Amino acid sequence: MAVANFAKCLAVTLTHEGGYSNNPSDRGNWTGGRVGIGLLKGTRYGIAAHAYPYLDIKNLTLGDARAIYERDYWKPVRGESLPYGVDLATFDAGVLSGCRRSMLWLQAAVGAKEDGAVGHETISKVLAANRETTIRAICEKRRSFLRRLPSWKFFSNGWSRRIADVEAKALAM
Repeated sequence: MAVANFAKCLAVTLTHEGGYSNNPSDRGNWTGGRVGIGLLKGTRYGIAAHAYPYLDIKNLTLGDARAIYERDYWKPVRGESLPYGVDLATFDAGVLSGCRRSMLWLQAAVGAKEDGAVGHETISKVLAANRETTIRAICEKRRSFLRRLPSWKFFSNGWSRRIADVEAKALAM
């Protein structure tokens, strides 16, 4: 299990989330969560204005971002209880598309009850499942979901590269 794997998973995610971005076409950069709604505050280290409208995004430190990722993404998806690689695929999916959605994808991948909350049944089924099959299924669900979004036309190349990279690194863990 991936008890001490948070730092490695975060490092992979941060290669895709990177520094400061203030793209007005990205709904996440707006405090209102929709293009043109609220203030255009941007995203830094993947911490977006729509999810954290009261943060000073532009001046966010890496340490602050790390604490947010651990509290709001790693712990909710129960990353420490997941096998190596499955933790990365689930965590990174949660960062990009929301923890509840990533947990639903994890549950679907292993045949657990799809309720969006990783509990005992989900963990048991994850541990009994084939790790590679689980990782591939999560990544394919991500691709399928993102392709249906209107913003796919703007971000398809980056999202496709990200999922391919996460999948490869997760399989290698």
